Amino acid sequence: MTIQQIRTGLANNLATIPGLRVSIDIPDNPNPPQAVIAIETVSFDNAFAQGLTQYTFTVSLIASRVSERNAQRKLDDYTSNGAQSVKLAIESDKTLGGGAYDVRVTEMSNIGTVILGEVIYLAADFAVTVYAD
Repeated sequence: MTIQQIRTGLANNLATIPGLRVSIDIPDNPNPPQAVIAIETVSFDNAFAQGLTQYTFTVSLIASRVSERNAQRKLDDYTSNGAQSVKLAIESDKTLGGGAYDVRVTEMSNIGTVILGEVIYLAADFAVTVYAD
């Protein structure tokens, strides 16, 4: 399974969240709410015969502009276990369309502001681990 295929699988899982836009590339001008999928690390040969590669991704969720009063509530919804849950959506198909062995969202961190295109947004990062060949 290629990194591009994994990104596409993660994007397909995230697309099940109503109203969330998903990008596998860093957008010049985000349109919140938007999730951006980035590769962080690749760990090779985690099993016999050069099998099982561990991929670590960061899914950055840009919730809204900081100036909006309900920006924190929007981010809370994406972190909780409801219909907007990033964790539940990403883990909804642990094979990512048939090519992965497992997908896990292990943490949410870096809650704060991010500046993109001279606009300040509220965002958070979700750590995602994918096990595949």
